[in-house]
Amino acid sequence: MTATAPRLGPSPIRRPLAAAALLAMLISLLLGLVLAGAGPASAHAALTGSDPQDGAVVATAPEEVTLTFSEQIAMDDDSIRVLDPSGERADEGAPRDLTGGGAVRYAVQLHSGLPDGTYTVAWQAVSADSHPVSGAFTFSVGAPSETTVALPSGGAGGGLVGALYGIARYAAYAGFILLAGGSAFVLACWQRGAGARPLQRLVVRGWVTLTAATLAMLLLRSPYTGSGKLADAFDLDGLQSVLDTKPGAALVSRLLLLGASALFIAVLFGAYAKREDEKEKQDLTFGLATGGAVIAIGIAGTWALAEHASTGIQPGIAMPVDVLHLLAVAAWLGGLAALLVALYRTPDITSGAVRRFSRVAFGSVIVLAATGLYQSWRQVGSWSALTGTRYGQLLLVKVALVAVLLGVAWISRRWTGRLTERAVSAADDTDAAAPAESSEPVAASDSESPEPVASSDEEVDPERAAQLSRQRAALTATKEKRARDADPGRSGLRRSVMVETGIAVVLLVVTTILTSTEPGRTEEEAARGNTTTAPAPVSGGQLNLSLPFDTGGRDGKGTVRLDISPGGTGANSVHLWVDAPDGRPLDVPEVKLAFTLESKDIGPLPVVPDRLTEGHWTASGVQIPMAGDWKVAVTVRTSDIDQTTIDKNVKIG
Repeated sequence: MTATAPRLGPSPIRRPLAAAALLAMLISLLLGLVLAGAGPASAHAALTGSDPQDGAVVATAPEEVTLTFSEQIAMDDDSIRVLDPSGERADEGAPRDLTGGGAVRYAVQLHSGLPDGTYTVAWQAVSADSHPVSGAFTFSVGAPSETTVALPSGGAGGGLVGALYGIARYAAYAGFILLAGGSAFVLACWQRGAGARPLQRLVVRGWVTLTAATLAMLLLRSPYTGSGKLADAFDLDGLQSVLDTKPGAALVSRLLLLGASALFIAVLFGAYAKREDEKEKQDLTFGLATGGAVIAIGIAGTWALAEHASTGIQPGIAMPVDVLHLLAVAAWLGGLAALLVALYRTPDITSGAVRRFSRVAFGSVIVLAATGLYQSWRQVGSWSALTGTRYGQLLLVKVALVAVLLGVAWISRRWTGRLTERAVSAADDTDAAAPAESSEPVAASDSESPEPVASSDEEVDPERAAQLSRQRAALTATKEKRARDADPGRSGLRRSVMVETGIAVVLLVVTTILTSTEPGRTEEEAARGNTTTAPAPVSGGQLNLSLPFDTGGRDGKGTVRLDISPGGTGANSVHLWVDAPDGRPLDVPEVKLAFTLESKDIGPLPVVPDRLTEGHWTASGVQIPMAGDWKVAVTVRTSDIDQTTIDKNVKIG
């Protein structure tokens, strides 16, 4: 029985596939235009404001410089540098964390008595989604002046180290898709494929690629987020600092899970492939599927834990959604790669296996659509960001590629529906004929080079016997390949799956670029922050508070005296004294402050003052965002177990 092609026009396969391939090329060209002029790595955390602002001219030198970011970041002692016109440091060093009330702020103290001129603020940090971010701006005291400081032109994470780290990121995604998707294809679609060498090599290569890429990212992490020097990849101190971060912990966890996945692969292609008893194989299938799913979820979770799903709005929902999205991608695209290998390299894949994969792919697409819709809303947030930001434009390219891929998948599904059981029958005939062929004399199977039949006293040359066996195997494989190639249904399916795989590769590239691109929501927020002038502080006069306390322990009684200056909105300085009942300074282990504006649901805004001398604590740059009736809470700890919190409402601004 001859298979017929789907009725899609005069050329049922070549024209639709050629059109799909052409459309994919056009989308790739659009992708190139979108990426034209792009920097090496876009930031996910953005600078949304500063005090002083970029380009501002202030009458007197500020006491500190404050930076506000769109999301949580990690800073070290040298992350914010303020340089005077001659290029010398004008700051005191380590920045202070002023984060509170939903605003991420850091400040660095300046030297006193700074002369007039133009000052440069350069900063570099690591955003919560593991990407290095950096920037610079200037402000002037008195009047602008010439400066010898050149603003950096390149962003953090660039250069050779950035390129190598980016390659490792692409390789890690590709390796995971081949590892997880190939294994799922074997267990869910074609269990006999566990004994097929081409599929074994595909899955093992995915494991090797993911392992090597993860090791490379772990070593490159320190120079990628810091110095940018390749030689620092083997700096042990830098590696130790990476291990103390969330991305470092995620990479180490991934390596541990890859160790478990190596055992999974050994069982899948070892004991499982050789198992003959159906009951035992069914039990082993369930065990491997359960264990493999746990490992795959864990590996996918290492991306969700360290990248932008873990920060921004609704991280508790975004991280499991991100895991589901990545698993669906692996099941679809990794299974597609396994199907392509099976169609080209294995003789006995059945139409039933192809149909089962078609159902798996359909379910994966549904999961991708649902999770992708949520992720798009979370990362873009508005129609203007969808069309006006680089992230939104890349997302549109990705959606277009998915649409083309679904169109080609529909063609593949038509070919699958037209496939007959000819391949299965041919495989059964080959299996039935194999014993008969093996029982025939050697001379009959190789008529051109007949070999004499050895007598009972003669021994057959082992080398000659091995050579004949290889020749027979090669002839059998050639006949099977010709039979497969002659089947129009199989040939059409192979062509359509090949086009699917090519589009899937482009789709994977776009997806990986999206993970290192600043989300549209953040980009718009940063743009609004950079064009909005900072509100001027509202003076309300210095505030003086006196709050008695009693922690209930030994030397637990006293009074807290609190001065807040200037006592208005904006930056304030706080001085706090702790006095014993007799008026002497009382030295306590810890004092903390918190400001809450309950009418606007703002706060508590925590403040941790620094100890100056016995009984005297101070904090500068305490931000009061708006005027109102604020509750000032003071927590005093007088021993390891004795502490109390006292509060008082006060009008600020």
